[in-house]
Amino acid sequence: MNDAAMSSLYAEHLATLKQRSDAALAKAGFDHLVIASGVEKYQFLDDRPYPFKPNPHFKHWVPLQHHPHSWIAYTPGAKPVLVYFQPDDYWHVPPAPPEGFWVEHFDIRIIREPHEAAAHLPKGKAAIIGEPDAALEGSAQGNVIPNNPRPLIDALHYQRGYKTAYELDRMRRAQRKAVKGHRAAEAAFRGGASELEIHRAYLEATGHGDLDLPYTNIIGLNAHAAVLHYQYQSPERPSKSLSFLIDAGAEVDGYAADITRTYAMHDGEFADLIAAVDDEQQALCGMVRDGADYRDLHLECHLRLGGVLRTAGIVDMDPGAMVAEGVTRTFFPHGLGHPIGLQVHDVGGRHDAEGNEIPRPAGHPYLRNTRTLGPGMVVTIEPGIYFIPTLLAKLKAGPHARAVDWDKVEALTPYGGIRIEDDVVCTEGAPENLTREAFGAA
Repeated sequence: MNDAAMSSLYAEHLATLKQRSDAALAKAGFDHLVIASGVEKYQFLDDRPYPFKPNPHFKHWVPLQHHPHSWIAYTPGAKPVLVYFQPDDYWHVPPAPPEGFWVEHFDIRIIREPHEAAAHLPKGKAAIIGEPDAALEGSAQGNVIPNNPRPLIDALHYQRGYKTAYELDRMRRAQRKAVKGHRAAEAAFRGGASELEIHRAYLEATGHGDLDLPYTNIIGLNAHAAVLHYQYQSPERPSKSLSFLIDAGAEVDGYAADITRTYAMHDGEFADLIAAVDDEQQALCGMVRDGADYRDLHLECHLRLGGVLRTAGIVDMDPGAMVAEGVTRTFFPHGLGHPIGLQVHDVGGRHDAEGNEIPRPAGHPYLRNTRTLGPGMVVTIEPGIYFIPTLLAKLKAGPHARAVDWDKVEALTPYGGIRIEDDVVCTEGAPENLTREAFGAA
């Protein structure tokens, strides 16, 4: 897609943001919307900053990821202003002048010092979104202090659930980048690589550095696959590689991909279990439809995984009874998925347009999305079956222990667990599985 086509697509995106902002400002009683990109945060007792990540509200308007001390200012009916921090700096490479398909849509003001931004920001009743440390205080133009008005933010977060065509384009590109990494990671695993070696293969294939990733890669071999957010990458090659779980994404212009795959080194019972979970995962992806209650999909997932557990001979109970008695939660303790977009766990998944909480199903405290799906929403679908010793111990001590084949559980525990995750777009018809399409094109 050339710059002219991207500019047109972005113009439609920006028009949508303006419409949403106009409505949110009017409803909340504000005249202006001001968004801080954020500031660098420094390590305690050191002069080195932590990696900078912009305010997601900021990158919703502009594809800028490495620009602290910058601002967006929007007044309904006027061209939005970008206050762009470009310091004279000989210690670091300063940001390049703004360029690309989006710049024509902004009135761009260059500043050399952070405090200079205040002169370019609107006075009057402004909704100012940002962290407290973004405040500009003591300037001749007056103070600019984030107030983060709840009604306005609630409305914007709810609307962020519905992606524009521009956003979906960015997310498709992120999927294709992530899939390159997943292919390289699987090859490294089958070659006997360590977790750290697999991670490095992923980075090389995606062209990302660690700081570019939308989240820290989960690279788990063998029993490490049972740790839901396994945070290490061992440099040691295991004496025997049984299984591999990779939960890893990529980012394009601030938009994330979030993909999980699980592999067995050899054919056998665990490989069969992966195939069974994959079948159910694809069926659940097909249920991402306009009007579907995501809570119902989550409960359907538990029912289907109960069927997998029974068919595999792991638990001898009716699947419905497994769900009702909480047995499936031992093997699948997290939620079915979450919204995804500018953030991996995107906002607005559990509230309506008024900011009211949409409750989770009883007994399912970790579900991140409780909304009814509609066209333009993008969600992850990530069922799993895990062999987590702490949870299994509770099941073994409970009333349903006799229904479990503990010899089979013991044999499968060294493999850790299974998770399969795709990013899926709800449309007016059949869902668009961004992940499967990217794998199919790779």
